[in-house]
Amino acid sequence: MECSTHAILSLLLFVLVLTTPCKVSSASPNSAFLKCLASNSSKSKPQVYDPKSPFYFPILGSSIYNLRFASSKTPKPLYLITPDHESQVPSIVVCSKKHGLKIRVRSGGHDYEGLSYTSNDPFVLIDLINLRTIDVDIKDNSAWVQAGASLGEVYHRIAEKSGVHGFPAGACPTVGVGGHISGGGFGAMVRKYGMAADHVLDARLINAKGEILTKETMGKDLFWAIRGGGVASFGVLLAWKIKLVRVPPIVTISIVDRTLEQGATDLIQKWQSVAVYEVPEELQILLQVGVVDRNTTTKGGLGRTIQATFRLFFLGRAKQLIQLLENKFPELGIKKKDCVETSWAESVVNFIGFPVGTPVDILLNRTSMPKATFKVKPDFVTRPIPKIGLEGIWKRFLKEESPELNIGVWEGKVNEIPEKKIAFPHRAGNMYLIQYGSYWNENEGKVASEKHINWIRELYDYMTPYVSKSPRTAYLNFRDLDLGLVEINGTKYSDPSIWGPMYFKSNFERLMKVKGDSDPDNFFSSEQSIPLTLNKYKVHGFYP
Repeated sequence: MECSTHAILSLLLFVLVLTTPCKVSSASPNSAFLKCLASNSSKSKPQVYDPKSPFYFPILGSSIYNLRFASSKTPKPLYLITPDHESQVPSIVVCSKKHGLKIRVRSGGHDYEGLSYTSNDPFVLIDLINLRTIDVDIKDNSAWVQAGASLGEVYHRIAEKSGVHGFPAGACPTVGVGGHISGGGFGAMVRKYGMAADHVLDARLINAKGEILTKETMGKDLFWAIRGGGVASFGVLLAWKIKLVRVPPIVTISIVDRTLEQGATDLIQKWQSVAVYEVPEELQILLQVGVVDRNTTTKGGLGRTIQATFRLFFLGRAKQLIQLLENKFPELGIKKKDCVETSWAESVVNFIGFPVGTPVDILLNRTSMPKATFKVKPDFVTRPIPKIGLEGIWKRFLKEESPELNIGVWEGKVNEIPEKKIAFPHRAGNMYLIQYGSYWNENEGKVASEKHINWIRELYDYMTPYVSKSPRTAYLNFRDLDLGLVEINGTKYSDPSIWGPMYFKSNFERLMKVKGDSDPDNFFSSEQSIPLTLNKYKVHGFYP
């Protein structure tokens, strides 16, 4: 996958837009909010855009990665604000609360259900794109990272300072740091080092009073909550202080494709035990399953078939990896030619599909990953899925246009950390995390959209016997508004007594207490924010 000239020009235009002043008309709605903002702001004031501004819609759409929420019918903010200094943010919070406006905070735009940039209520969008400073301190093995930075920017800045330091977070470089870490932060090094949230040392957070808090001033309960409980329920995250981890100067990656005709089902059955229990924590074997067209030379003839892609990330040299797999997983058939030895930062580039040799600077390109129209759903698996269960998945996949299954192994360090140490609860007993996805053309229309969403809901129902139970658990960063969705007299509501334990297990009760103590007016709220009570909440009117 190459970075197109169009993408580069788009990024340059985006940067130009963000640095171009724009005045909002005094006749705009809620002008009292603007007056409040002007009187409460510091000497430097943030850029404020309303729908009349020529820059409003380009900025709004710039980092909406799920095009389901980029339509004309999707609720839009009354104002879009791009602060360029942390001191500009408290007044936005204070004035929004004073004048009855909700706020949404966006640090990357990879929000699966659009909750970071949509709302049924009148709202202001704070886009943190300009707050992306990264200060790496190799001597201290730490870094302060502003919330608007992308994971790719973090990885690049670490690599500039050291070839033997890294950070255990997600693979996608365009994901924003603010939300990713607050939901847990799963990545290729999860077996060796745990979640990204396990490596947070400090934070700067704005509460509902507009106060900037740190670990010391926010108290242990709130600091506990924002590491895995979703920071958007408690305030506006300005920056994380993260602990860096050690990585070898050379790591190895390998990507191997196998179709059904090449024994993919049997390989996946073997993978379920080997990748989880029989290889060291330095090795992660991610699994991706999709549908491809057969070619005329493939056994089985023309048509569509299932393809499994095994993505191996190893904190070591290729020779060690090959020896390990020859002993533990010879069926995969990996040879030296299948392996790429590279630096940790370069491995991120290759691991997500960019060709070997792509400059590591691509990690700084916030538009390098494609946008799509999609719906995803999460699950945790606690015991191997039998062959009959896998074959049922394949049968359903072959009926869908562009289905996808992504699985990350969960054994190792992530499972050794106590469930209640931070708010992120998914620890011992989990084998792996599944993300089901359906992708389609955004121009297909509402009927097609509902068809694809219904398909993934049916797949989710089918998987019930094969996944975690009591409760059936879910990963917050793979947000799913279907969870706890109930319909009463034709209106859809979100029931936190259902989705709360799914996302947070036994930590949900403590999260509710922290919410009550830190935000008793429930100012920081959305359809799946931590509630004050277990009352049902009306969901987006545009949610299918």
